[in-house]
Amino acid sequence: MSTTVAAPSAAAVIGSTGLVGSLILSNMIAHDMYKPVHTITRRAPKTASPNLNSVIDSDTTKWATALSTLSPSPHSVFSALGTTRAAAGGVENQWKIDHDLNIELAKAAKDAGVKTFVFVSSGGTRLPAVSTLSPYAKMKNGVEDAVRDMGFEHAIILKPGMILGEREQSRLAEGLFQSVVRSLGKVSAGLQNTIGQDAEVIARAALKAAKLAEGGQAPNKYWVVEASEILKLGKTDWDGAAGASAAQEKA
Repeated sequence: MSTTVAAPSAAAVIGSTGLVGSLILSNMIAHDMYKPVHTITRRAPKTASPNLNSVIDSDTTKWATALSTLSPSPHSVFSALGTTRAAAGGVENQWKIDHDLNIELAKAAKDAGVKTFVFVSSGGTRLPAVSTLSPYAKMKNGVEDAVRDMGFEHAIILKPGMILGEREQSRLAEGLFQSVVRSLGKVSAGLQNTIGQDAEVIARAALKAAKLAEGGQAPNKYWVVEASEILKLGKTDWDGAAGASAAQEKA
């Protein structure tokens, strides 16, 4: 009996210059989980690797076409794409990115034959008062529903609480709230984990969930990963070599 290692499949990361997306990319590259790895961004990602194919285009209207023509075509696509109302210049412009562009890219991925689509959304958006009154919740829920209905072989939605980590562009209010949340960890780690999760843990959970799905171990075809499960996948169960172990086949 011999052991052969199958070549990792290709993947693409959208939003790879943001906090969570950049960590999805860096972990993906560091652990040889996919080859090659494609990114589509406005500016070059920080991670550099011979295994990385970066498409840089400031015109986001061209991204769906770019995604559909990637070669080799990705088996899995991860989207951590998102912006803020302030950065976008208002709710209408934020909607174009957080909602419209994410759905457009998901459709392009489905049409290109992508098997697994992973979307980093947000927790709490389905609460009755929030889902009906918050434009942000409507954006996220709209993308989740669209991805669910596209019929991917595997669709994975991560719904973290507050994302903890250092962003390139600091946000005063968010920074203050992060300090409060982290201080809760001194009282109760469980309380902190309920409210917010580290970006590194969220990124690793996205990768772990994708590898489980690709290995036939996802609980459902449409898998919603809430905060508690994010902690399990990205911290408790993270082995740092999910890609390599999933690629092994015994003959």
